Amino acid sequence: MLRKSPFLFQIASTRTSKRDRDRSLLKHCAHPIAIDQDSAVGIEYLGGLVVELFAFRDEPPMAYPRIASLKTHDQFLSRLAELGLDLPSDENLQIGDESPLGQPIQLKRDVIGNRFCILPMEGWDGTTDGKPSELTRRRWKNFGISGAKLIWGGEAVAVRHDGRANPNQLIMTEANLASIESLRHELVTAHQERFGNSDDLLVGLQLTHSGRFARPNEKTRAEPLIAQRNPALDPRFGITDDSKLLSDDDLKRLIDDFVAAAVRSQRAGYRFVDVKHCHGYLGHELLGGHDREGEFGGSFENRTRFLREIVAGIRSEAPQLEIGVRVSLFDFVPYKAGDDRVGIPEPDADPRLMFGGDGSGSGIDLSDPSRLMSLFESLGIELVCSTAGSPYYNPHIQRPAYFPPSDGYQPPEDPLVGVARQIQTTAKIKQMHPNLTIIGSGYTYLQDWLPNVAQAIVRTGLADSIGLGRMVLSYPDLPADVISGNVMTRKKICRTFSDCTTAPRNGIVSGCYPLDPFYKAMPERKQLADLKSNA
Repeated sequence: MLRKSPFLFQIASTRTSKRDRDRSLLKHCAHPIAIDQDSAVGIEYLGGLVVELFAFRDEPPMAYPRIASLKTHDQFLSRLAELGLDLPSDENLQIGDESPLGQPIQLKRDVIGNRFCILPMEGWDGTTDGKPSELTRRRWKNFGISGAKLIWGGEAVAVRHDGRANPNQLIMTEANLASIESLRHELVTAHQERFGNSDDLLVGLQLTHSGRFARPNEKTRAEPLIAQRNPALDPRFGITDDSKLLSDDDLKRLIDDFVAAAVRSQRAGYRFVDVKHCHGYLGHELLGGHDREGEFGGSFENRTRFLREIVAGIRSEAPQLEIGVRVSLFDFVPYKAGDDRVGIPEPDADPRLMFGGDGSGSGIDLSDPSRLMSLFESLGIELVCSTAGSPYYNPHIQRPAYFPPSDGYQPPEDPLVGVARQIQTTAKIKQMHPNLTIIGSGYTYLQDWLPNVAQAIVRTGLADSIGLGRMVLSYPDLPADVISGNVMTRKKICRTFSDCTTAPRNGIVSGCYPLDPFYKAMPERKQLADLKSNA
């Protein structure tokens, strides 16, 4: 008996051999994720009787070669050449003290022990009053055992209730300080127990207000607070007038909330805070606030006033606390799914509102981002984490993936193009501002070839540190394996299935349901599979 949908295949009461079952499945599956022993991640055998392939997706209409199919370094380089991409990659990896990825970074006050960084990742799994749950603690402990020596923010933590992106986001209030402090302590302890030394481990906390994307009370109810009107995005949030616009006085009060949260972060033992300015959230939207009137819009000086005043407040109230900024270096107009589900630009988009855009809607102008880097330098900010766009309205430039989330669109380009775009943009900024310590992003889609590209990037100075996000959900100890020279465990490599996004977009806690045995065993996995099979 075979039941088939775009996302789920089941064969019940089969007693054939594993190899025969694999071959049988191929007759029914046009596009299996993988069937070889190294990467058969969508196949699970339950008591020899049931085969469930829970992670199948529709093939993108333009069938780009999957990274897992590029078995040799030459094949990988050939694909880059076909796409006309100038992406560095080292064929041979160095290990231990010889590895560029194992070299320390010297800051003014701190030393970061190697060149791997864990990017902030939420699980939508805190308590309703903004404290970490056991799922949150597990994720942070995995960050600790990863081997990375820089923890960029852990996850986005709201500075007040109305800035939460979901009702389970952490909030840095006085009542929650002790529990958020314990997250850091448990992470550091896990790192110390595995590696014997945490003196060169730098842990920060990302502070945020979700702005347009705020959903503080109900997962299904948007409660946006915006910096400016946006003709392409406003309809998605039911915004029809100016009632959701934050006034200048509102922003001044919010600045105080950021400073108060930073002071608490220092008391909780965090060495730095990230004043988040990326992905369409409030800080990022202000950077593109050309149409906003008043003290926080229009000119570059006004559009960066929010950031400058937060930094000034932190310097005054928590002078020993370092400051970093995660920033979208460029942005494209919002995209939506076209008739064939491939992403297309929103017709009503205003390209002028996209920070780092060239006015065309899909091009880059680094004039403003470079001015922002100069501002960072003048403010004594050493740490910058680069990213791009937004996971909500143009994810193909922000986190390139082969498989979109349930509410997304098929990639309009080979995801390798998106990877290269971020790497090249980060490299240009690093070249223009060599004194900044710049952490790059967008590497997960490289999959098997991530270490080769990462080593080449650091070796040639295109970035100082390699930021890992989704990859660490499925393969938390990848940094340790790469630096120590262990062979990568292919069945743990993130294949960008996007379940970690589809789940929370549908009210389910985030995690790697296809690859992490812990999440595979959770009842939410079946809920997610049912949701996708009915999509």
